[in-house]
Amino acid sequence: MHSPADRPQPNQSLARLPRVRITSIRVAPLRGESPQGGWSHEIDERDSVHALIAVHTDADITGYGSVFTNGALVEAAIAVLEPLLIGETALEPERVSEKLHQNTFWMGRGGAITHAISGVDMALWDILGKATGLPVGRLLGGRYRDRVKPYCSLLMDEPKRMADIIGPNHEQGFRAFKIGWGPFGRRDDPRMDEAIIRAAREAVGDSASLFVDAGASDAYWPNGLKWALNTSQMLKDYAVAWFEEALRPDAIDDFVELRRASPVPIAGGEVLTRRQSFTPYLVRGAFDIVQPDVTKVGGISEQRRIAWMAQEFGVRYIGHGWNTALGLAADLQLASAIFDCDLVEYIGGSAYVDRLANTAFSLDDDGFLEIPDLPGLGIEPDRERLARYTPDADRFFRP
Repeated sequence: MHSPADRPQPNQSLARLPRVRITSIRVAPLRGESPQGGWSHEIDERDSVHALIAVHTDADITGYGSVFTNGALVEAAIAVLEPLLIGETALEPERVSEKLHQNTFWMGRGGAITHAISGVDMALWDILGKATGLPVGRLLGGRYRDRVKPYCSLLMDEPKRMADIIGPNHEQGFRAFKIGWGPFGRRDDPRMDEAIIRAAREAVGDSASLFVDAGASDAYWPNGLKWALNTSQMLKDYAVAWFEEALRPDAIDDFVELRRASPVPIAGGEVLTRRQSFTPYLVRGAFDIVQPDVTKVGGISEQRRIAWMAQEFGVRYIGHGWNTALGLAADLQLASAIFDCDLVEYIGGSAYVDRLANTAFSLDDDGFLEIPDLPGLGIEPDRERLARYTPDADRFFRP
């Protein structure tokens, strides 16, 4: 028998994480070069549909996140959330984010509050990575890949213009493309729809991947199940790899029927928020591909849970990424940690993706993006660049 004194003792020299407490949260609404969304009531470049979050700490570590919501709504939501955050540890993103969810149920689950939590959660993961010296992907359990293929996300237009829209991005090195919204499905003209897809396929060639996004979350979407069924048959002839948002987001019964009948995979889920909202779509088999948006759904913590849940139902996870450089950085880290995620969305020509961060994204010779192996998300907003898109960039970076 060994006495307690004789038993092996824990290594008291092991490194300890610093005490890191949240001291302030800042919001930077983005406006000035907001990309077109293809919506019926099109946004102006001066409108704010994205905002950045900075979470400052007493350890001189700052984390950054992104929110897909009007900047004024994000500022209002952070004013509500701030009392729940100040003084909290910044090294427990899932627990702190769950605290925010639990204490805001009565304010309208899934709306602007949840969107804002997304940015806070992302920033907390960024802080944890910086405190530990690890990229978020490793903190999520490990990296299955060091690079991933981006698909260039572009708006549809008249058939004669599609080559001009796609061509420069193809020359830049993209080898996968998603085209969406615009006149597609909005002119009551199936021949127009097919002409757009034919022109896009001719522009990218036979070897590139092509995805089609109807954008049925648009205001007053005019079509239903029969249009989606007929269109899916047409898309098969052009080797379209998935049909996204073919139906209004709440039409779950129609999604189930469309998925069973469509010869091409059905994708959706970008407007759903909170993992609980995804459960009925996965249980009932509404999607082949589920597309939560990390800047809306509740952040990295919630996105990972949805991806895991999708795997249990045999549904592929590919995040929706029509947001910012920080949103893309989060998607890259998630793609490294989710074994069956081999694509990320990349908005073609967006200033908020290409001209916002301290590090530019670049394609390799195979059309892939390297996944940063740096602490946290691996990128940060650049102060001078951000000053072009938000009224008080200095305050955003000031604790």
